[in-house]
Amino acid sequence: MNTNTTTPAAPTVAAGLATSVAKLPRLFSLDALRGFDMFWIMSGEHVIHAMAKATNWPVLLWMSAQLHHTDWNGITFYDMIFPLFLFIAGVSMPYSFHNKMEKAGVNNPMDLPRGEKKKIYQSMIRRTLILLFLGLVVNGLFRFDGYENTRFASVLGRIGLAWFFAGLIYMNFNLRGQLFCFAGILVGYWAAMMFIPVPGYGAGVLTMQGSFESYVDQLLLPGRLHDPGHDPEGILSTIPAIASALLGVFTGQFLKLNNGQWPMYKKGIVLFAAGLVLIALGSLWNLNFPINKRLWTSSFVLFVGGWSMLFLSVFYLIIDVAGYRKWAFPFMLIGVNSILIYLAAEGMIDFKYTSGFIFGGLIHLAAASWQATLTAVGVVFVQLAFLYFLYKKKIFLKI
Repeated sequence: MNTNTTTPAAPTVAAGLATSVAKLPRLFSLDALRGFDMFWIMSGEHVIHAMAKATNWPVLLWMSAQLHHTDWNGITFYDMIFPLFLFIAGVSMPYSFHNKMEKAGVNNPMDLPRGEKKKIYQSMIRRTLILLFLGLVVNGLFRFDGYENTRFASVLGRIGLAWFFAGLIYMNFNLRGQLFCFAGILVGYWAAMMFIPVPGYGAGVLTMQGSFESYVDQLLLPGRLHDPGHDPEGILSTIPAIASALLGVFTGQFLKLNNGQWPMYKKGIVLFAAGLVLIALGSLWNLNFPINKRLWTSSFVLFVGGWSMLFLSVFYLIIDVAGYRKWAFPFMLIGVNSILIYLAAEGMIDFKYTSGFIFGGLIHLAAASWQATLTAVGVVFVQLAFLYFLYKKKIFLKI
């Protein structure tokens, strides 16, 4: 991990489909969407929860309900935040290879010289190990509660592993091979979950205790699980998460196409339509293999992948195609330092204390029913001020 002293490199063209290696406009929409995604777990959810409690307005109560995870089967907006981030990481991948391919004069990462590939693999391994370590830190590694009380599975760890294996597929297969890998992952995971028997439960039991995914976690995952007998970031369910990242890789390869046949507005429209198709496919598969974030089911991958494409298409058409960017600046501040603000919001920085120190006197002048809302808004303000300071100083935490 390093602290970069320049703004993140502009996304450019990568490989996977036959294109010329030419510089493309930066995808400002990708930074903004990443920031929009992170905003809700950073502090946005607390604003909505507090406002819903203060007003009892139906629309806010509905939004508040959407900012909780489902207990098991089903889907809420909050369930989409994690896979959307993975999707965005996948979209970034084809762009991030541009400079290396440009230097080598190739259009496909499969054609990179062996020495260059070795450097890329080393960088990918380093990034994955750092994310695994940071995930342990967020889980309380340095509380030293003992091996049996340490949770090894984590959100950041899953991001690292899913991104890494999606990267290996992107580096070593052409587009057709990538699609076969994607389909194989989803169908293979479905088959394993439906047909491999679990001792004491049998095959096809999709409960927290009886699923094959939970059984694998109980056998192989060290330390403490998130729930008794189950971990939502467990070993087996990380495999379909690779498919979530691959959906982003496919999207990135499409968006970086640089020819007259695919003007930017047409890409945005096609991406929106593709999202609708994936949502429909995920809904159909839900009839046999329920949409379930904790199990990261194949139907969940398709359904949320479709919504991820819809979100990106809207941001892309508004920001990159139509050129309306100013409204998204707060999201971009979050998006260019997403890992840093995630770590900070997870407890490394007490933004609530800072908000109270600065705004506490004014907040206590308000009606008691609104004080929680104003406190949450104060936290958002402090976090954005912190990110703006880093942005102006050109400090970006990159892994």
